[in-house]
Amino acid sequence: MATYKEKVGTSVVNFAGTYPGAVDGELWYDSTNAAFKYQFANVTSAGSWATGGNLNTARQTLAGAGSSTAALAFGGVGGGPTNQLQDVTELWNGSNWTEVNNLNTARGFTGGTGTSTSALCFGGNVSPNQQTELWNGTNWTEVNDLQAARQQMGSAGVDNTSALCIGGAPYPSNSALTEEWNGTNWAETGDLNTARAALAGAGTKTAALAFGGDTGGPNSSKAEQWNGSNWTVVNDLNTARDQLAGSGTYTEALAFGGDLGPPGTSADTELYNGTNWTEQNNLSAGRRSIAGSTSGGTSSALAFGGEGPPLSAVTDQWTGAGAPVGGWSTGGNLNTARTQASAAGNATAALVFGGNGDPPYYALTELYDGSSWTEVNDLNNARAGTAGAGTTTAALAFGGDNSPSQLALTETWNGTNWAAVNNLNTARRQFWGAGTSTNALAFAGEIAPGTPQNSALTEVWNGTNWTEVNDLNTARREVGGGGIYTSALCFGGTPGLTATELWNGTNWTEVNDLNTGRGRLAGSGANNTAILGFAGTTSPGALVANTEEWNGNSWTETSDLNTAAHFSGGHGTTSSSICNLGQAPSITNKTEEWNKPSNVVKTLTD
Repeated sequence: MATYKEKVGTSVVNFAGTYPGAVDGELWYDSTNAAFKYQFANVTSAGSWATGGNLNTARQTLAGAGSSTAALAFGGVGGGPTNQLQDVTELWNGSNWTEVNNLNTARGFTGGTGTSTSALCFGGNVSPNQQTELWNGTNWTEVNDLQAARQQMGSAGVDNTSALCIGGAPYPSNSALTEEWNGTNWAETGDLNTARAALAGAGTKTAALAFGGDTGGPNSSKAEQWNGSNWTVVNDLNTARDQLAGSGTYTEALAFGGDLGPPGTSADTELYNGTNWTEQNNLSAGRRSIAGSTSGGTSSALAFGGEGPPLSAVTDQWTGAGAPVGGWSTGGNLNTARTQASAAGNATAALVFGGNGDPPYYALTELYDGSSWTEVNDLNNARAGTAGAGTTTAALAFGGDNSPSQLALTETWNGTNWAAVNNLNTARRQFWGAGTSTNALAFAGEIAPGTPQNSALTEVWNGTNWTEVNDLNTARREVGGGGIYTSALCFGGTPGLTATELWNGTNWTEVNDLNTGRGRLAGSGANNTAILGFAGTTSPGALVANTEEWNGNSWTETSDLNTAAHFSGGHGTTSSSICNLGQAPSITNKTEEWNKPSNVVKTLTD
């Protein structure tokens, strides 16, 4: 990318308004506003909510579990008459809600916590309101009841084996009672200092935060911290309220929405830093009886449902204050260093599988939650140079090699396990995949062991079988790519190719080249109009950190990786991505996270 000093001439540009050709550091004269202005790179973002896909069923007093990219919404009141109890469960994939299997018992004012694949629902305005149900990623199962019947409680926990039920309303009085879930039974433990209902919680069974609520009089701003044995009073919320939601941990939490009493509902959002609460940007609209992504954090969270009035199906997505927006930054380390691994998912919910290193071939699979990697169940077949598509709950792994032969093997991931399905038509390695677990595209690669034989072959997966479709124009291996099965991009390849091709669902078309020719690179992106390409090896064999962005017509150089690497993995979008570096130059477990750069224009003042 050019710098100001590299541009021809040093004169100040005279331009009416914001100068579109400005680079960072450049000064110009805005003749419209009679002011000197300059541009610089923005390095942090302000925390804010943005609306996403709506719930299928508008409702209030529901519960939530999961993260900003993989969440669960269940129960509530709505969907018809405002007093109609709901058993509806919906699953969030980062973009949309899908109805899945219902609760066994319809209920509102329920408690809930966990993840999108391992959640707990307990209590509520159902008779008897001690009932507990466990979600395994597919179905709800009735398990042992709460010790004390109640509704409108706070919740904390990490999955369906470890949770906390806090306070609540066993009418006629509010409760201070806390119960711990150990995966089988509930047990009473230390009480809150202030009895209350309609409060929110965040954290785990051993380290939680409880805040807000109804004390039987004015709404409460009280906050308490749990150490696994006792509750300790900490600094209050700035705004007293009940029927709110929360996300995060006991030292770093988010409180949002709620009921203020007269004059009504709240859109207020507050951030807890372990000591104090700070007011943040508001929700899109004031809502009470709202739910949130209980295992989300303060950098990314989800708020959904509630009542304004009327009943709401709106989903708000939170991006936390202070997130870097200037390019690549250090991400969480994989547990196992490896190269030629494949990936699925996005920047905050990713899956990495296979690869090689020591031993030569891995079946290892690791899951990323936005901050750390966890080992989960292995592939059935160890391999490297495989391709992947999908999400952390529904992924596809196909092809690769385990020496000396290329593989056609395909496996599907259901959020818990890998299962073998029908093979590719042509075995290959070092190629690229795009799409989902049910609709995927495989293209390019090396199709013969020993002496490399580049391939132009393209195959489409329909959820059951692979079908050969029209070839690339240029045979190649070690390519980058991105998109979906009907709208994809293939770029680069060994040795040091710049060639880029666009897939429209039927044919590949040659389009504008990369600025830097390379193979062994990676890519990410949602379709063939917005792709990020990064890392790789140029024709002389030098590793590069170059990052380029495709806008649907051409490539533009942007902020480089901090580490030159090749045989990397990529997943995400042009706004937010993650790169598992692979080899840099030795095999590594390091990752880097991408947040799209932006610019700020300022006016010079005296």
